Amino acid sequence: MKGPARILIVDDEVGMREGCRRALISHGFQVTTAEHGAEGLHKLREGPPFDLVLLDAMMPGMSGLEVLRSIQEYDEDVVCIMITGYATVDLAAQTMKQGAQEFLPKPFTSDDLLTVVHRGMEERVRRLALRADKRREEEIQQLERTRREQAKLDTVESRFMLVLVHELRNPAGVIKNYLQMMRAGYVDDDEWDEYLEKVDLRASQLLSMLDDLLELAHLKALSGLPKLQAVQVAPIIHDTVRRQRPAAEAKGLKLLLETAAQPVMMAQPGHLRSIATHLLDNAVRYTPQGQVVTRLDQQDRDLVLCVADSGIGLSTDELTRVFQEFYRTEAAKEQVELGTGLGLPIVNQVVKLYQGTIQVDSTPGQGSTFTVRLPLAPPPAAA
Repeated sequence: MKGPARILIVDDEVGMREGCRRALISHGFQVTTAEHGAEGLHKLREGPPFDLVLLDAMMPGMSGLEVLRSIQEYDEDVVCIMITGYATVDLAAQTMKQGAQEFLPKPFTSDDLLTVVHRGMEERVRRLALRADKRREEEIQQLERTRREQAKLDTVESRFMLVLVHELRNPAGVIKNYLQMMRAGYVDDDEWDEYLEKVDLRASQLLSMLDDLLELAHLKALSGLPKLQAVQVAPIIHDTVRRQRPAAEAKGLKLLLETAAQPVMMAQPGHLRSIATHLLDNAVRYTPQGQVVTRLDQQDRDLVLCVADSGIGLSTDELTRVFQEFYRTEAAKEQVELGTGLGLPIVNQVVKLYQGTIQVDSTPGQGSTFTVRLPLAPPPAAA
């Protein structure tokens, strides 16, 4: 439990509220007060979570027992201590049955109050520990369920579907865990922005993966080239480089563009933009320092697009797998935690669609060069 313990005092007597508040504040507790049950429940629900509630049994409007019942329904881990000037055995039994931790009869001294409150905080710590153990047990059970699901999926012939489920579950599961922690009150006020940023990052990862999956699925579904048009390639490449410049400059990378020709190609503009975007995005992501150079040229009747970087590079074994869906090298994972592993498969699919070629030259630790060659006049479009 981080920071001072938070205590809510609900009592219709102003003298009792203030006396308890002063006694507790002087011992380092953070105290909030309410003069009736409805106000107390409002503060309990609207503000940060409380650790302990001191609750008057007899109040106008909602009785202490009614408030206690509502508190237990809202958060059963909050420790409730009932205080009253009308102490009877029957009332004590009722409050304990409703979930009160202790029963403190009025009048009482500051020492009496602190003794009861300290016992209550020990109980709060115990409850939070039990809740944490329960969450861990649920996580273990979830992992076991996931393991069993994985075992079932191993029998599925499609490796793509197997990896797809795994990759989508990861960011979704992380988002769910963060949200559960925030809703349960395990995140302090000053940590909310940090956790929201983490949720936003994982949600963006999930959306990027879904976008890439849709793009890849659409490309695979094509039986031939769609209707083509004459496309000025250079402006598309220039615009793609421009969009990547902020990310490159943030890392201190030089982002260079060399245009040796102004080719015009029969194509879908989105396909050319997709090739350039994914190649450049990978180059900038996995180049910790140095430069990324994009070269556009025309050789004979082919468009030639080359993206070279001074990044982490690829081994011979990695080169054989680099176009597999969801594949990311260990060095790539260390360099950038989040990624879809679908960028290069998308590039490869577009290149195949235009009956072009893609060549990769790479040395670990020195960088990679991806060279795409596409015919300026591809085979006839599909009817």
